[in-house]
Amino acid sequence: QVQFVESGGGSVQPGDSLRLSCVVTGNIATLDYMAWYRQAPGKQREWVASIINSGVRNYADSVKGRFTISRVNGKNAIYLDMNSLNGEDTAVNYCKIILQRPSWGRGTLVTVSS
Repeated sequence: QVQFVESGGGSVQPGDSLRLSCVVTGNIATLDYMAWYRQAPGKQREWVASIINSGVRNYADSVKGRFTISRVNGKNAIYLDMNSLNGEDTAVNYCKIILQRPSWGRGTLVTVSS
């Protein structure tokens, strides 16, 4: 009964920026926690950033200072503003929530290359 709509991915050059969006719909209350994960080619899925209803944000060291996660007030929707992108950011980016168990969207692909 939960649906994810993730968008904003694309192919960019090093140094460029992108804004990812995740909107979660269904018969659910406002979520306390939402996060972004990513999986690079040949690597395991890793946590990128998270935000809770208090507004507290946390980031992986690899993106700290470059990425900003934000939450739409009163909505189960988040953004990820990605700046100074480099090749290490090439990955499928997934939106994550927690209900009875962790759930992920289908992902949106970011490709950073020259």
